[in-house]
Parts: sequence; C-alpha cells; structure tokens
Amino acid sequence: MQDDSQTLQSLSQTMPQIGKLEAIIVRPARLMPAIQINQTLAIANVGLQDDRRGIEHNPSLIKISNRQVTLIQAEHIEVIAKLMRLPNLQAASLRRNLIVSGINLLAVKPLFAHQKNYLHIGEVVLEVTGICAPCSRMEEILGEGGYNAMRGHGGVIARVIKGGVLREGNAVNLYAVTSQLSLEF
Repeated sequence: MQDDSQTLQSLSQTMPQIGKLEAIIVRPARLMPAIQINQTLAIANVGLQDDRRGIEHNPSLIKISNRQVTLIQAEHIEVIAKLMRLPNLQAASLRRNLIVSGINLLAVKPLFAHQKNYLHIGEVVLEVTGICAPCSRMEEILGEGGYNAMRGHGGVIARVIKGGVLREGNAVNLYAVTSQLSLEF
C-alpha cells in the first residue's frame, strides 16, 4: 500500500518555499510601454487597478477572465536574458504584471482538474489558471528568437479571487485545495 503523502496530488500541493514579490509591472493601455510601480490594488474578478484591465474595467460589462494577472518567475528572466544575449534585460520588457522569486510558479499550476491552487501575496489571493504563453510582440521587443526564448519561461496567468493591496516585497505562498468546500481565506 502506497503512503498517501507520496501521491502526485499530495506532492503537487506541497510548496514549503516562500516566494517574494520582486516587482509590479502595469500597462496603462494596450500596446503602451509597461512601467514598474511599488504598489497597486488588486480588484477581485478584474485585475490590477493601475493596469489596463483595471483602468478599462466597466462593472456593467462584467466578463470574468482567467487572465486577469500575469506572473513570471524572476529566475526565468535571467534565463531569457542569457538565451537572447541581453545582459541588461529589464523585467518590464516582458510585459508580465508580477515578478516573483523563490517559488516555482509552474509548479503552482494544478496537475488535476479537481485541484485549485491559489497564491497568497500579501492580502491578495490569486487562482493560477494556466500557463502564460508568449505573444508575437516578443520578437519585436527582444529581437529575433524572442518568442521561442520565452516559451516555457513565460510564467502563469491568474484570476483575482480576493482583492487587496499588493506591495513589492510581499511574501508569496501556495495554498492548495481539492474542492471548493475547503476554500476559506
């Protein structure tokens, strides 16, 4: 008989590391340059207040998206920089909202359909909903091969489950549940 603590499900829900929110990056409008800010407000079912999703938000046209916030691992930015031979690559160039270090964001994406994984960042709760694939603009921004350099390193997408203030330096923790019944924040 296999020890329950060693199932793939239980292993995928164990993340003893605590990450850190290194940077917050927003885009005031589509195709506008991304800028780094020290803090912002995450709005439940919308996104970040200072990002285009928050700025363009119209409560009468509520359409809940699985891509309200994008996150990338700080450690992956270094990999992309090396692949592209860009030693001074700035995080804002990659157009992801939250730069996180010290926690494997790809491991936060659930392995099983009945499992939901959440990230607590300060007072905010995000549900990781998928992988953040690079867009074709990476060729323009990073140069030839930028799209492929980002593949597998583009981070994850998330929905804002519980809003609140996000600040650079906030701790990032995994919270995993196997059913909505056990979801309490």
